[in-house]
Amino acid sequence: MFNRPAPTDGKPTVALFVTCMVDVMYPEIGEAAVHLLRDHGVEVIFPEAQTCCGQPAFNSGRRTEAQKLVRGFLDIFGPLVEDDEVDAIVVPSGSCAAMVRHSYAVLLENGNQKVKDRANRVAERTYELTEYLVDVLGVESTVGRLDRRITYHPCCHLLRELGVDHQPRLLLEGLQGEGMVQLENAEDCCGFGGIFALWNAGISTEMGRRKARALDASGAELVAMADVG
Repeated sequence: MFNRPAPTDGKPTVALFVTCMVDVMYPEIGEAAVHLLRDHGVEVIFPEAQTCCGQPAFNSGRRTEAQKLVRGFLDIFGPLVEDDEVDAIVVPSGSCAAMVRHSYAVLLENGNQKVKDRANRVAERTYELTEYLVDVLGVESTVGRLDRRITYHPCCHLLRELGVDHQPRLLLEGLQGEGMVQLENAEDCCGFGGIFALWNAGISTEMGRRKARALDASGAELVAMADVG
């Protein structure tokens, strides 16, 4: 639906890596990302053969399986970068963007040099969605209105691995309406962490309860975040 030829009018062009969670559980996020990028003058292509970035396998210690997924990802997105068909790869997920930017180098450190070089080129052009909007496009405000109090939870991979924090806040603060409310100890983990929640269910549950109490105390009606899992 979103696969279009590269433009010839000088617009920036990005490939959308939609992630597994968005594809399977929250497709409306992918559609919203496309509309948001296009509203800011960006041409979006969607490589339909894309699958998983390999993060769940990597976090589970299943490196062989993760490497297969990584090579598949690079086979799809690598040529787009190398042939300059896209200016960037945009990801509506801090954790998946961090996987491509940082963990691919770890997984491939003892591998084929050509594959490692391709991974580096892909990593250099990979951005989380709000990071791309603010840091690359220079978006400084959001056009829209939200008549409900909203707060922001900074997800761990986005904040700690990518260092992205002010970008989503800037976009949210630009909304007209009830405005942002502060979240106490906002940087505390929510307790999910993908596989962590399965392997350490008791700890994860308590961390989640602590975050839920903080959210309730904030008075927010909505919670925004730049990740889905």
